[in-house]
Amino acid sequence: MTANTKVATLPKRNNLTAKFAERFSVDENEVMDILKSTAFKQREGQPPPTDAQVTALMIVADQYGLNPWTKEIYAYPDKNNGIVPVVGVDGWSRIMNSHPQMDGIDFRYSEATLTHKGKLAYEWIECVITRKDRTKPIVVREYFDEVVRTLNFATPWDTHPKRLHRHKSEIQCARVAFGFAGIYDEDEAQRIIEKDITPESTANNASAYVAPDYYSDEEFAANEPAWRKVIDNGKEPDRFISFIEANGKLFTEVQKKTITSWKKAPATIDGEATQVEDDFVKDLKDNEVTA
Repeated sequence: MTANTKVATLPKRNNLTAKFAERFSVDENEVMDILKSTAFKQREGQPPPTDAQVTALMIVADQYGLNPWTKEIYAYPDKNNGIVPVVGVDGWSRIMNSHPQMDGIDFRYSEATLTHKGKLAYEWIECVITRKDRTKPIVVREYFDEVVRTLNFATPWDTHPKRLHRHKSEIQCARVAFGFAGIYDEDEAQRIIEKDITPESTANNASAYVAPDYYSDEEFAANEPAWRKVIDNGKEPDRFISFIEANGKLFTEVQKKTITSWKKAPATIDGEATQVEDDFVKDLKDNEVTA
């Protein structure tokens, strides 16, 4: 081969598109168009989804192993050309049951009931998730009056309030137990779209969407007194870390080690389920300092 010989090169292949095409037996050249027409819920007057928005959806679907063609995951475009990724009920079940540490799930219902538009509902529902690597279950209680969606037109809350309430407790417990972040249920997505709020995690291009956002040293130092108080009150460091990361930024490994070092001897009775109390969540939100 001489110095002047030119070598023909093939166009660079989109590995993510190729991966989807192979996984779902779809023509690689048609993946983007099919997703644009089937995996997005458009509002009236919105332009068609862009390639960047479709790529962002594929990134999330690939990360969680979800199938966009069976509606395990889909998306709403937002006003900043990003997306609001929505995981359906079947999708949440898949990512929970496929987690290697998932050991079981149960629900508890309040004795007190109430009526919502003629339908019986529970005052609260608790979801209980056990992990193989934890000695205590993760318990999250969701109150009906805090999650119900009351509008001037019919919604699933009006016809199936108990089912929707159970889904809410299940999803919140899964977030705390496994640290699922950046994905929403349909109800949450509707509220986001209606308020025209773009989640921080869904930026206006695919690369920004997956870029991790960590607490800076300054932010960590500013929040340390409030966070340390929570750990001092008996919250498990790993559960605390999962909760914070599911609702905000991520911790660096050094920061995680620091939080773990705050742990004291447990004050709870052996075998007692540890609950994520409302005061715990409120205390974090009231005291957290961000840039």
